[in-house]
Amino acid sequence: MPTQRRSQSRSNPDGFEKSEPKETTEKVVFINRCAKVVKGGRRFSFSALIVSGNHNGRVGIGFGKANEVSEAIRKATESAKKRMVDVAIHENTIPHEVLGEFGGGRVLLKPASPGTGVIAGGGVRAVIEAAGIRDVLAKSLGSSNPANVVKATLDALTTLRPKDAIFKIRGKASTPKSALPVATQAP
Repeated sequence: MPTQRRSQSRSNPDGFEKSEPKETTEKVVFINRCAKVVKGGRRFSFSALIVSGNHNGRVGIGFGKANEVSEAIRKATESAKKRMVDVAIHENTIPHEVLGEFGGGRVLLKPASPGTGVIAGGGVRAVIEAAGIRDVLAKSLGSSNPANVVKATLDALTTLRPKDAIFKIRGKASTPKSALPVATQAP
C-alpha cells in the first residue's frame, strides 16, 4: 500500500506527496573486500554489486563502495533503484533470442517453453529473476567477472523488442492469431 506524506510543496496544492509503491526486491550479487596497507596494519574497504527489480519488467543494477559492508550495500541499492530500466517480457519469457555484451562479458539469452524455469547461474539468474522472467535459457560465454556478466545481461534485456514494436518500425500492422486465414484441404 503506497504511503502518503504531508508536505508543504508549491507544486502540489493539496499538500500530499504521493510516493511509488516500494515493491522492489534487492539481491546481493557480489561483495568485494579491498585491503590498503597503512602504518598501523590493514584498512579494509568493501564494494557491493546489487540487482534490484519489481518482478514485473523493471530491473536495475547498482554498485556501491564504503568502509563497511552494510553501507556499501545501502549505496548500491540506492544506485540500482535510480537506474531501473524497462524490459520486454512475452508470456513469462523473452520475445526472441539475444546476445548481450559488456566489456569481456557475453551473455546469450533464449526464450523457453512454459514450465522450463530459469536456466542460468550467478549474476545472470539474479537479473532475470528480478525482472520477472520465469522461463528462459541463458549461457555466459565470456568473462566470469560478476560486474561484466550482470551488465551484459542487462544489455541483452534492454535490446529486446516485442513483436508489435518491430511491426511498427517496419510499417506493418500486426494481426492477431484468430484473424489469420485457415488453410483448407481440397476434396
